[in-house]
Amino acid sequence: MKNLSLRNNGNYLSDFFSDPFDSFFRPLWKDERIYAMKTDITESEKEYTLEIDLPGFDKKDIKLDYENGYITVSASRSEKDEDKKSYIRRERNVSASRSYYIGEVDESKVSAKFEGGVLTIVVPKKEAEKPVKRGINID
Repeated sequence: MKNLSLRNNGNYLSDFFSDPFDSFFRPLWKDERIYAMKTDITESEKEYTLEIDLPGFDKKDIKLDYENGYITVSASRSEKDEDKKSYIRRERNVSASRSYYIGEVDESKVSAKFEGGVLTIVVPKKEAEKPVKRGINID
């Protein structure tokens, strides 16, 4: 992966002439996938809260699935024919998906709301099983 122009001691022209579009539009981070769904996860005594940035999506565009301890957030919006353009580079996502391991939980108790481009998912912690005291027979 080529370095961003700012990392080349400000030598913008060398990067521009070698690759005019890529060098100016490349994100500053190495892993370009991390900007797809920026997420904050907090923990309280009774629950975990995930706050996921989904700018540009509507509530109807978002789908949540739970399987084998993973919650998967998928967002996809359709493009209108009049919005289709010939892109040189496209970084604003039309679709994105990310999975989070939350363990075995009662999925009926998981709640979610979408407001202001932020999806908030609240996952109650599984209640610890109380130890059962019982006698043990001696043979």
